[in-house]
Amino acid sequence: MKIIISGGGSGGHIFPAVAIANAVKARWADADILFVGAEGKMEMEKVPAAGYRIVGLPIAGLQRKLTLSNLAKNLQLPLKMMRSRKKVKAVLADFRPDIVVGVGGFASEPTLKAASSLGYTTLLQEQNSYAGLTNKMLSRKAARICVAYEGMDRFFPREKIVFTGNPVRADIEQMAVGVEESRLHFGLEPRGRVLLSVGGSLGARSINEMIIGHLHFFKENDIQLIWQTGRWMYDEAVAAVEKSGAGHWVKVHQFISRMDMAYTAADVVVSRAGAIAISELCLVGKPVVLIPSPNVAEDHQTKNALALVDRGAAVMVRDADCYAQGLPIVKDLFESPQKQRQMGEAIAKMAVRGAAGKIVDEIEKLIG
Repeated sequence: MKIIISGGGSGGHIFPAVAIANAVKARWADADILFVGAEGKMEMEKVPAAGYRIVGLPIAGLQRKLTLSNLAKNLQLPLKMMRSRKKVKAVLADFRPDIVVGVGGFASEPTLKAASSLGYTTLLQEQNSYAGLTNKMLSRKAARICVAYEGMDRFFPREKIVFTGNPVRADIEQMAVGVEESRLHFGLEPRGRVLLSVGGSLGARSINEMIIGHLHFFKENDIQLIWQTGRWMYDEAVAAVEKSGAGHWVKVHQFISRMDMAYTAADVVVSRAGAIAISELCLVGKPVVLIPSPNVAEDHQTKNALALVDRGAAVMVRDADCYAQGLPIVKDLFESPQKQRQMGEAIAKMAVRGAAGKIVDEIEKLIG
């Protein structure tokens, strides 16, 4: 059994890719798995840390902000794409996979396009409720498309679609830790009220700025905060907490490796609306305030968030409004245990378990 898994760029693509790889290994212990990612992106670190080999392509994404620097980067994209396709064809010829799985991200397009052109079987895993342009193009040659939302035949051929849900990290699907243990792990008072703020694996400037500008909120309302900043604003956040004297209430982390403990410790969660984050939050079953990122293709995070809001499973705040409105909404949730319970029950009904195993079922059907 030889499988290539391609994609990355953020945790939202890497975590499901690793979950699929782990599920493949659980079924076929001798399976040979090779990842294909983008040079300089976080998969080049996270995938080897998970125990898998990875090859990097010299690919990059389109820069949407109109600056001279970004224009220069965009002019280099055609050359990077040609170099990436040449390199991935060499990888395919050497590795000769039974199937190529695309999970989204910069490297996914050249890898699956090359694989399809050479006659390899391909499978797509679409995480979002609104499919991106790349996956819509790749779907024409894909043998199977695994999705996490209903109604995806708006984007893909119906006969190729299988509803599997999004693969998430095994520790979050199992959630085998206790509340007190989890709160002590983060240096919190076990019986206090706890908010978790996560802006995705790369951080979220607007969410971080909202917290930095309102550190007094946590002391005044006696709410403890587990705060994942991402690497870009970590030092600024630490300095702001020290200056404000809010260290008893606010615990700053650049990156949280034990997200199972962070979710367990929290009463309420503030989060971006990436597809994998939402899939995890459904499994966790906690009330959540979603602040979709405006810097994503097709505004898909807003569409992901609305899929929960429409079912009473989350509250959404626009990114531009979060500085002024985010924490007052959080306060209202803490002051309404009934609303917390109703939202937690509603979001838990949307949870899909065993997604990685369902995707491996489809892989098995395709390659016999």
